[in-house]
Amino acid sequence: MTQYQRNPRVVRGYGPVGRPAWAPNYLPPGPIPPPAGPPVRATDRDRDAAIEVLQESYATGRLTADEHAARVGSAMAARTYADLDRLTTDLPRRPYYPDAPRPPRPRRTNGYAVAALTCGAIQPLTGMLSTIPAIVFGHLARRQIRDTGEDGSAMATWGLVLGWAGAAAIVLVILGLLMAAVVITKSVSGP
Repeated sequence: MTQYQRNPRVVRGYGPVGRPAWAPNYLPPGPIPPPAGPPVRATDRDRDAAIEVLQESYATGRLTADEHAARVGSAMAARTYADLDRLTTDLPRRPYYPDAPRPPRPRRTNGYAVAALTCGAIQPLTGMLSTIPAIVFGHLARRQIRDTGEDGSAMATWGLVLGWAGAAAIVLVILGLLMAAVVITKSVSGP
């Protein structure tokens, strides 16, 4: 009797420690991606996950008793994830390794940064009505990005630049209209 078969928690059908009861302990069928970089060592929980898939395959008749015993023994002796993957390549389900290193998630782009850039870019189309929202969203985005570490810093900065450029353009247009009004008033009223 192997160490795995003596584990009453597994015999009763419970999964490895740390995995929620509702979470499947397998991945859908498909090619196993090649390992990136040097081989990574597997943990006991990962070996348990592979053995659970082997036991399920044995219970459904996909493995004979001799194949099952040999693969379980190999799983207990496996050192890396590649060693464990070789044991289940011909089975319809793949183990989900709870302790396997995961690639980092892509960082989320801040919504205010997107809004700032959008408002700054569409100022000419809105009659410069989106100038103030571009500036406000840009400042809100920069603060949130600084606090949360989200992406979108360049978008927030460009939203601010476009917003302040739009505000400067509005001021210049108003000053130009005032100067034109003064010149026209002086020329009509005479010297």
